[in-house]
Amino acid sequence: MSDQGYARPEALVSTGWVAEHLNDPNVRIAESDEDILLYDQGHIPGAVKIDWVGDLNDRVRRDYLGREGFESLAAKQGIGNDTLLVFYGDKNNWWATYSFWVFQLFGHMKAAVMNGGRQKWIDEGRPLTKDEPSYPAAQYHAPERADYRVRAFRDQVLQNVVNEQGALVDVRSPAEYTGELLHMANYPQEGALRGGHIPGARNIPWGKAVNADGTFKSVPELRKLYEQEQGLRPDQNIITYCRIGERSSHSWFVLTYLLGYPNVRNYDGSWTEWGSLVGAPIER
Repeated sequence: MSDQGYARPEALVSTGWVAEHLNDPNVRIAESDEDILLYDQGHIPGAVKIDWVGDLNDRVRRDYLGREGFESLAAKQGIGNDTLLVFYGDKNNWWATYSFWVFQLFGHMKAAVMNGGRQKWIDEGRPLTKDEPSYPAAQYHAPERADYRVRAFRDQVLQNVVNEQGALVDVRSPAEYTGELLHMANYPQEGALRGGHIPGARNIPWGKAVNADGTFKSVPELRKLYEQEQGLRPDQNIITYCRIGERSSHSWFVLTYLLGYPNVRNYDGSWTEWGSLVGAPIER
């Protein structure tokens, strides 16, 4: 577990902790990557694959799976209500925190992220396997999705802009924030009709919260970044956003679980929605 003074240390585990619990029947390791082919090239022994597109998203509309679909996914992967689910992945855990966030929509609180993600595990010379595990189907009983706790929608974001009732955090790159790019460099520049940022949003790129090895920075470093440099406060209602909600789930995790902010929500509609809304206010 973490020893850096995080507000909820149980939500962050080390690679060493994972290595010690590979055969723990009460723990399930889950890999969630941007590059969905990485799992097949080698994964942590015993880890299951959570496909952020195929597993977590509705197949028709832009939304997440419903209660029955979530129960089916968990049961298929041998995940019960009392299973400690540990996520890890590529891109410094972008998609691990995204999957963690989706599981919170259904109240699966026994969840953690492996600090440093897939690359740190590899850099430490720890084992990978191509063998896919097979677990007995579990019983999972999920409540109806409770989006209001951790998810923001465009009308709530607009209310924030008009009434200045909280703080918006744009975690994209500076070039995306200014409208120069619609996506990060070296990615297709698509997904929105206009560039820029939501009025009043602070630009705090997600990557500033991690060290060179992909691990999260310490609490003093994070407080300096978010509070001393950007003026955020724990008593604010904070909404994070990026392009589609994955990078902003990373910042949501930092603010909620490492710094202990009680009212942080992720706007997963993010710039692909806001940048294409007719009449939506935009700043550059």
